[in-house]
Amino acid sequence: MLSSLAWSGSVLIMGDSLSAAYGIPANKGWVTLLEQRLAQSHPDYDVINVSISGETTHGGITRLPAALDQYQPELVVLELGANDGLRGAPLQLIENNLNLLVNQARAAGAAVLLLEMQIPPNYGPRYSEGFTALFSRVAEQQQVPLVPFFMATVVLQPELMQADGLHPTAKAQPALLDQVWPALLDLLQPAG
Repeated sequence: MLSSLAWSGSVLIMGDSLSAAYGIPANKGWVTLLEQRLAQSHPDYDVINVSISGETTHGGITRLPAALDQYQPELVVLELGANDGLRGAPLQLIENNLNLLVNQARAAGAAVLLLEMQIPPNYGPRYSEGFTALFSRVAEQQQVPLVPFFMATVVLQPELMQADGLHPTAKAQPALLDQVWPALLDLLQPAG
């Protein structure tokens, strides 16, 4: 049924609270801003956001197959792992889960864009550095593009972060989109 529609594809966002616009109006989140930007530059694309607050890589593994089947996306943006890290999940488990997510998306014929996450340094350098490094390993092993730390331009600016210090404000959302946009654009078919 979806293949008969007149658009060239869809972009599926599988993420956590950072992509689910936690603590801000949904229409101010970076995914909604992406939808608006694509409407201008690539109007043949739909954006489907299946992100939910608190999502982990394991949760993504259980939900992604149904989303792939339902929406048949051309591109899957994976923004997962932060909650795993904040809960102290074993690094090898997180890495294995991210590899599985990439494999699930590819098996459905979708390209993948992986967003690098980081966790606060209070988890200790061994864990926090190992956590960040696993995203590069997955991207390299899987030969998928990696967006360097998704929140790099906002996380050290208190005025762009909510009071919890973990979630960006509405004002920060354009910067999040700008961090993702160049790599995402490279994976889309030319407009028209």
